[in-house]
Amino acid sequence: MYPRSFADSDGDGVGDLDGLTGRLDHIAGLGADALWLSPVYSSPMRDFGYDVADHTSVDPLFGDLAGFRRLLADAHALGLRVLVDFVPNHTSDLHPWFTASRSSRADPQRKWYHWRDPAPGGGPPNNWLGTFGGPAWTLDERTGQYYLHSFLPQMPDLDWRNPEVRAAMADVVRFWLDLGVDGLRVDCAAAIGKDPGLRDNPPAPPGALAMHRPLAEYDSQAHVHDAGHPDAHDWYRALRALVDGYPGDRVVLGEVHERDPARWAAYYGRDLDGIHLPFAFGLLACRPTAEGVRAVVVDALAAVPAGAVPCWVLGNHDERRVVSRFGADRARLLVVLLLTLPGAAVLYYGDELGLPDAETAPGQVRDPWALVHPDLGRDPARAPVPWTDEPGRGFTTGEPWLPFPVAASVAAQDADPGSTLALTRALGRFRAGSRVVREGSLEFVDTGSAGTGSAGTALGDVLAYRRVLPGEPEVLVLLNFGDGAVGFDLPANRRWAPVMYTVRSRPIANRVEIGPLEGLVVREQGLG
Repeated sequence: MYPRSFADSDGDGVGDLDGLTGRLDHIAGLGADALWLSPVYSSPMRDFGYDVADHTSVDPLFGDLAGFRRLLADAHALGLRVLVDFVPNHTSDLHPWFTASRSSRADPQRKWYHWRDPAPGGGPPNNWLGTFGGPAWTLDERTGQYYLHSFLPQMPDLDWRNPEVRAAMADVVRFWLDLGVDGLRVDCAAAIGKDPGLRDNPPAPPGALAMHRPLAEYDSQAHVHDAGHPDAHDWYRALRALVDGYPGDRVVLGEVHERDPARWAAYYGRDLDGIHLPFAFGLLACRPTAEGVRAVVVDALAAVPAGAVPCWVLGNHDERRVVSRFGADRARLLVVLLLTLPGAAVLYYGDELGLPDAETAPGQVRDPWALVHPDLGRDPARAPVPWTDEPGRGFTTGEPWLPFPVAASVAAQDADPGSTLALTRALGRFRAGSRVVREGSLEFVDTGSAGTGSAGTALGDVLAYRRVLPGEPEVLVLLNFGDGAVGFDLPANRRWAPVMYTVRSRPIANRVEIGPLEGLVVREQGLG
């Protein structure tokens, strides 16, 4: 949930907590169990809240703590849990911790951040780069030292090797858990793990990417020393113990961008005592084919430790919309995939509507990343929700902070049984009511012996998998990523009922035809 873009209650063009509270029925109607809020803390908004200036207050742009408590109470009344964004790596340069740290080399909080003398020949202490471009170090002229920032210069990095920092951040977590939130999403989880010697990063191998998509000059280095140090696992073990010490079923999600499956899975902890649910990001940049999707799922499931739960992601506030990356029809297939895979599923607001990226004119750019690298800008995926077709689209009575995407409104999709919203709601209800989908295992089906292709489509274009749980009706998912129709033989000697088609509903026999870029979910009859 990106609160700036969900619903605006006061007409200033920016979404807020009261607007979100008034639209909670929409979220509950998707069959969701919880919502995770991007930061609503006090902030100068250089990076839209990820530059936190006060960890224990709500920015007036969004409301206040009383409004947050109303949101929490109303969400809980609907059976929705609420998670807040925990930003451990950095603060705003206007945070009281950093203003004290910057005031003098002798200040007690100087050691809360990474301050270093210039290199012997002058310039930054090492070769690290900021994700948004340029060196990761800025010289403070008054004190004559550089400070480290993995992102914007206005977002200095905390030094997690300092026990006072760890204690202060633990107090932040306690504040929100005491308020009643149900968990945290950890931002940039690997970033707090800096090399203790702050060694230079080596050059990246030719063609290598730092993450799942190109990031300009940031890809020129192998980021082995500025993030991901193993000591971070000890700190997350302490965070997990803190969260688990609270009553109820609290949870920690983790943004873990590790290309190596073993390094990613390490964030679960040696004894599953780390982050409960590190995001599996492989689907963000998968090849949208049966083979490409299957490879991502196989690799992720193989890396998840025994007893742990995978956590799947299709999109978020840092990525282009699913529809704009893969096309509208493939996006519908991927929503079916997301909500029928084993484990937890995280759905970015608007993807339940099939929203595409919005188009922004040069004067409408808000994202600081886009000001440096226009092709990496994130504004298009952060556009407001078009609730209605009236002026302001039911989102605001004022001028929206970003333009709306060109897409059918929630009201229009409410009236359309074939809409992406209707599909997502049906999938959410089915998932909520199906033990086999929530708890069962996944077995891929060899489509090579299950039927024949037609119109140039081979059965290899179909991703097929069973969801099974002893004593429960089997569920079979068929996703045709090809451009032609396919005839598929369902397992014989059993009766099957359709749960949903992504394109058109029709009766089920033991042989079904799946159209191009069409998905089908069927359920075994006679059990349960």
